[in-house]
Order: sequence, then C-alpha cells, then structure tokens
Amino acid sequence: MSFSDDEIERYARHLVLSEVGGPGQQRLSAARVGLIGLGGVGAPAALYLAAAGVGTLRLIDDDTVALSNLQRQIVFDSADIGRAKVVAGAETLAALNPHVGLEPRPERLTPDNADDLIAGCDVVIDGTDDFATRFAVNAACLACKVPLVSGALGRWSGQVGVFRGGPCYRCMVPDSPPDADTCARVGVIGALAGVVGAMAALEAIKLIAGAGEPLSGRLLLYDGLAGTARTVRVAPDPTCPDCGGQAKA
Repeated sequence: MSFSDDEIERYARHLVLSEVGGPGQQRLSAARVGLIGLGGVGAPAALYLAAAGVGTLRLIDDDTVALSNLQRQIVFDSADIGRAKVVAGAETLAALNPHVGLEPRPERLTPDNADDLIAGCDVVIDGTDDFATRFAVNAACLACKVPLVSGALGRWSGQVGVFRGGPCYRCMVPDSPPDADTCARVGVIGALAGVVGAMAALEAIKLIAGAGEPLSGRLLLYDGLAGTARTVRVAPDPTCPDCGGQAKA
C-alpha cells in the first residue's frame, strides 16, 4: 500500500514514530474499527481514529442528537440536533479525513444482529451505557474473535479495558447491577468523555499497529476529580457464561 503526498504529510507524526512508522500506518489504513455507540466514549474516539487514518469506521447507533449530548459528544454541533448520530457523525469525520471510509449503521445492537454488525471488524470499541448491549457486544466479539476495547464513564471517573478471548468483559461484570448508574441519572463532567474516548482510541490504535502493550485483561481506572489513575488485572471467572474463564489474553 502506498500513501499519497497528502497522506504522507497528514500522518507525518505517526510515520516518524518507531512504534508505528510506515508498516504501522499501513495497518491502520487497512483496518476496520466498529464503534458501538457514538456517545460520550464513541464520539471522541471516532475523531481520533479518523485523524489517525484508520481505513474504515463502522458507526453503530440508532439514536439521534439531543441538545444535552453536546456537552461531551464533540463530534456533533448545534445544527445536528434531531439528526441521526451516525449520519451527522459521518459528515464530521469525512470532513476531518477524506481518506477514511465510513459505514453508518443506524441500528441498535442486539443479540440477534450483533454478529452481523461486528463481522469484518479488526477491533471493536464499546462505549454504550446499558449492560444488555455490553453483554451482547462481548459475546459477539468472542464469537467473531475480535478484540474488544471497553470504555465507560460517569460523574468524574472512567475506565478502559481490552479483552481478547478470556478473561472477557463478562468475567468482570457477570450480571447487570440492579441499580446501574447512567450519565443521565448521576451526571458526568464533559471533558471526562474526551479522556476516556481518547484512551479507548489509543488502545485500538495500539492493537492495530502492533505498538506497545495493550490493556489486555487489564482495566485502567481514572479518577478525574482526584487526578489519579491505576490499573488492575481482570481475573478469569471459571463460571463465566461467555468465555468460561479461559485465559487467552
């Protein structure tokens, strides 16, 4: 794969990185990343993935843009209110980098369509805010053998983890919490979405380019209010309904 003069200049800061270089940028340009949810995590992640030159972004979300989204979902602006997120988001991403292919899928991911929506992706980023969808994404990524980058946030704290085989997301969260908090219910500081979304994009880029050590089987916990971060390992759960606790990461 050869790059145009525009691409060479556009990706110049990647090309001089020893961990990326020409081969890593070629892998990025040939990759397809699925973004489940174009919200607080998915919106900033999509911007950085498009800027990085990921070849194709598959945008999966059935929601429309609301005024309350604009505090943190920076792929949209005021003129997008009421529009489908995947359509409005695709326009912004295309304007940012015309070399990126975009696959808007205005659908809600369910256990019935998850395999189809994820098939063909090299990495999936899940930024959804309900556990039923997260469980369906986890099961589909296991079935399709696609690495999963999971990002979540609320109030002032967020987390990012990478799951490749086992331990999987369901080892960490076996069942839906009875009173799960959502951003609409408990609030969230807008800039936190940028932090978590950027970290999720960085993990996807590392996985694709083969750079560094991804957070495989680990969870990075970020406390924005205290300005601290720590990383913990996710233990395989031998009773996990999705992977059976088979450690493969």
